[in-house]
Amino acid sequence: MEIIDGKKVSTRIKEEIAEEVARLLAEGKKIPHLAAVLVGNDGASETYVASKVKACQAVGIKSTELRYGSDIAEEQLLEVIRQLNEDSDIDGFIVQLPLPKHISEERVLNTIHPDKDVDGFHPCNVGKMVLGLPTYLPATPAGIMELLARYHIDTEGKHCVVVGRSNIVGTPMAVLMSRKAKHANCTVTMCHSRTSNLKEITRQADILIVAIGVPHFITKDMVREGCVVVDVGIHRVPSETTKSGWKLVGDVDFEQVAPSCSYITPVPGGVGPMTIVSLLQNTIKACKAKH
Repeated sequence: MEIIDGKKVSTRIKEEIAEEVARLLAEGKKIPHLAAVLVGNDGASETYVASKVKACQAVGIKSTELRYGSDIAEEQLLEVIRQLNEDSDIDGFIVQLPLPKHISEERVLNTIHPDKDVDGFHPCNVGKMVLGLPTYLPATPAGIMELLARYHIDTEGKHCVVVGRSNIVGTPMAVLMSRKAKHANCTVTMCHSRTSNLKEITRQADILIVAIGVPHFITKDMVREGCVVVDVGIHRVPSETTKSGWKLVGDVDFEQVAPSCSYITPVPGGVGPMTIVSLLQNTIKACKAKH
């Protein structure tokens, strides 16, 4: 069993990004600029945006954080997005999800200009991804593809089972793994909370990608010997063994499942760090497309 170390891989990619940003600076070209819009004070969102800002600083990418109270009107937020669309200095921006209930995520995502949609959520970019055209890939699936490639995991002709069907992870993951491309070319089965014979299907997987959003959902009896397991989930659960009184766990029961695997991502330190570097890579791509 080998641990897929997302922290180590993401550190290497950050070094590569920093070298590229330094090269742009040396050539007198524009430094990429990423903006993040945060509405309200959701704890997980706060942590994630802080990580993005820190990552930008580490590689020399300019970052701007725009914070608004959870009582901001939908139309006000849409106006902020329109201004970011028009701001020539900002190459890409994200609106951190989830949003307060009175704001339509669909309207927000549709208002972001596809050329600045470095999260890869705009319908135009999703359509391009499905068609295999160059576009911004959603950050988490892109990060997972990078991990599989850098660990030289054989995917060709393998059975990949994706558990979870969100537009952010599960659905794009299934599309990317099925594409006729290097480090893909899988036969993909997508499962979700309504799949009746889930255990039978997950036990057939050569590669199991789990993004169902339930702590320790995948147990030992659901995974066959030698499977590659990618755990996208991250949950804060109570713990009597830590000072803080809580610990982070994934959608997979790591201690039970890991001994059966050929490769597995830990939580934390697996997929999470890759999501942020993918966003940085998309920001550089957005900057270079315009300048």
